[in-house]
Amino acid sequence: MCKEQIGSFHLCYYYCKACDYSLHKFCAELPRTLQNNPLHPYHNLDRTLYKYRFECFFCNLLWKDEYFYYCGLCDYKMCFICATTLQQKINHASHPHQLERMFYRIVSPCGACGNKHDGFFFQCTTCPVFRINLDCALLPAKLLIQISTNSTFSHSHPLTLAYSFPQSKYKAKFHPRCRVCNCKFHLHLWNYKGGKCLYYVHVDCATSKTEPFMSIFLPASLGKTYKNYREDEHPNLLNCPFEDEGDNLLKHHMSNQKELIRKQHEGDIFNHSSHQHPLILLDKQTLDGKKMVSLHDPMKRVQLLCDGCVKPIMTVPFYVCCHYVDEQCCLVLHEWCAKLPSQIQEYFGHPEHPLVLLTKIPSKFFGVFNCEVCGLRSNGFAYGCTTCEYYVDINCAFIPEEITHDAHPNHLLLRAKASASSWEHCKACRNYVDEYWIFQCASCDFYIHVKCALLLPRMIKHKCDKHSLSLRYEPVENHIEEYFCEICEDEFNPWDWFYHCTTCAQSMHTRCVPLILQCEQATYGYGGVYKFLNVKFGGTLEIKSHPHRLSFVQGVESDGKCSNCGEYLYYKGWERRLIFKCLECEFALDYECASSLV
Repeated sequence: MCKEQIGSFHLCYYYCKACDYSLHKFCAELPRTLQNNPLHPYHNLDRTLYKYRFECFFCNLLWKDEYFYYCGLCDYKMCFICATTLQQKINHASHPHQLERMFYRIVSPCGACGNKHDGFFFQCTTCPVFRINLDCALLPAKLLIQISTNSTFSHSHPLTLAYSFPQSKYKAKFHPRCRVCNCKFHLHLWNYKGGKCLYYVHVDCATSKTEPFMSIFLPASLGKTYKNYREDEHPNLLNCPFEDEGDNLLKHHMSNQKELIRKQHEGDIFNHSSHQHPLILLDKQTLDGKKMVSLHDPMKRVQLLCDGCVKPIMTVPFYVCCHYVDEQCCLVLHEWCAKLPSQIQEYFGHPEHPLVLLTKIPSKFFGVFNCEVCGLRSNGFAYGCTTCEYYVDINCAFIPEEITHDAHPNHLLLRAKASASSWEHCKACRNYVDEYWIFQCASCDFYIHVKCALLLPRMIKHKCDKHSLSLRYEPVENHIEEYFCEICEDEFNPWDWFYHCTTCAQSMHTRCVPLILQCEQATYGYGGVYKFLNVKFGGTLEIKSHPHRLSFVQGVESDGKCSNCGEYLYYKGWERRLIFKCLECEFALDYECASSLV
């Protein structure tokens, strides 16, 4: 009769099963004639069906083909909603006191969603400051978000209506944000939540009740996106993440020049301009039938890293030094790393001077430098300007101007230099984007470090799990337990990117998974990428003050203090440390002390 929804708080209503016809209890029990109604106490009001448009004299709403109450003496018309207002008292689960419907249409903040509404409200009879809008009062206890948002957003489980977000639970769930608008929650307001996974949504976001004309003031949506570029205009567009550890930016860049390179360097022997010995191209894993060269295999704890890009060598062919057999020189290079161009002109980060290929930077002890693009330390090959002391690792030397990424599909991500004072956060590791280079979709407020975009592959393997682990950008559906890294055993925030095996329900930090030979408990700290991912450990150093050679390793807690300065070798402030350690005794030096004693 009134055409309004029957809510869960309407404890009683009338229903005809044969006709599938329902009536509110107060509508069904309305008399044919209203006497002494407080809204029109002077005359009786008769119930009438009017098939034409009419306006309720009380709420000023227009109605058509509806029942209403009518006073023929005054020509006064009252809709059923206004006629039953006094009877519309509800016991809502969100509030301990009874709520009654307010007579007038008002503009007021809603105690459920926090937004201002122009409409009808239910108000508490005990504490009048509490009122909720009619739309929010009628919200379903459970809903499927793909139905309520026309499939813009999707989740496999029904979402349950919650009337607050307790502070302790909000903190325990790592301060989640709304999956629709990516904004924070006001803990006293209602929300929809997933019962089996970390999925939380504002009530107005879950039901698409935000007014369209206000959408320009809202943060960018996290839902379905539509392609903002034409593929034919970007034929060589790089899609990230790379498939696995054996795939990387340098391989993609040099693959376009593969035929040219092969014509320039035919044969199995190659003389590299920066290496004193000839290099041999291996198209199988044995070297002259004398020595087996094992490819990089995380499952067998075998590590084979290229000396150029410091990335795994997982396939043949590749180059090794001709003295690799007798272990006099263990240089090993990807085929593409052995044949890099000697110079780069007009590099985007340093257009003033050409960058020259350097196998080791002369001014840097043990060849360790900080890359000006990604911010990671490296001791691999570099392109640099020695005049300006500007150096980038060889992967970062070929970063494209734009990419796409599965974490933000269909939109181009453009290369940009972040400001040191920027307050934006990387979507992968949630750290500030700081002063290094990033990829961004400015229209969607999507920012990601270059290192997070290019150095975290889609799939990766680790000996802790027999299956391949996939890169996840948000909590996993149906994963109801807390998230703990299987390597370092720390609990972690699932809103940061991580690796996960759905079959075994195991998860790992993105910074822990690449570790194969280094101490697997030595990854404490922040950041999505392992701090020393571009550092190849294992070289040795001889100093005059100690009889044994020192090995180049990452400092761990058990290494104690530096034998020279007395500082801890594990960390300095928040920085994990590079050290030189004697494997025959307890003597060890941090990187700075070792450089001063050589």
